[in-house]
Amino acid sequence: MSSSFDMTEKRFLENYREKLHEIIFEADTPAGKLFDVILIVCIVLSVIMVLLDSVGSIRDSYGNVLYLSEWFFTFLFTIEYFLRLSCVGRPFKYATSFFGVVDLLAILPTYFSIFIPGSQYMLVIRVLRVLRIFRVLKLVQFLTEARILIQALRASLRKIIVFLFVVLVLVIIFGSMMYFIEGGENGFTSIPRSIYWAIVTLTTVGYGDISPKTNIGQTLAALIMIIGYGIIAIPTGIVTSEI
Repeated sequence: MSSSFDMTEKRFLENYREKLHEIIFEADTPAGKLFDVILIVCIVLSVIMVLLDSVGSIRDSYGNVLYLSEWFFTFLFTIEYFLRLSCVGRPFKYATSFFGVVDLLAILPTYFSIFIPGSQYMLVIRVLRVLRIFRVLKLVQFLTEARILIQALRASLRKIIVFLFVVLVLVIIFGSMMYFIEGGENGFTSIPRSIYWAIVTLTTVGYGDISPKTNIGQTLAALIMIIGYGIIAIPTGIVTSEI
């Protein structure tokens, strides 16, 4: 009888783990899709609470609500974390994987806040809580649309690397030219600083902290801006062609 009972219990636990694994890790099933949707909503809401908690006026008015909501989401994520460990074949491998570490970081900061006093440490803890948003990436990878995008990125990876290398060469050349043309008196005090300016200009950001003063320098800057508009479109075209 004892042996039969043990076999029944073992079979029940195996079925339980399989069903749990299906819900948590297999997004193609109705239960898995529902689980992912609920989890994404909880992650987004928890991150919103962390963002609101960083606003002094909101924290002063709704501190208790934010505090309770933080512990509520931490409790949910803690249960989910241990459920994940319980239904995988190799719990340690999952716990030490990238997404396993992200899952752990989603819950540890709140527990650390009990033992680490001081506002400086609390600021660090708030920032760590924002890392929960990375968990959405883990769920997105199971979506069909996300798989297509990931495959396109992988297929175009070598082209993008070559493109980035060409951009690196261009900013070094343009930065060196601007350093020679403008010189330190106009803010281009070194080649690295001039390369920084070339990157900012080529990406059409244009902070304006340093700018060319000579006619030749301004002409070169205009040329770099025009090239920058074309460069921005290239990665998009590379990835799109692979989709």
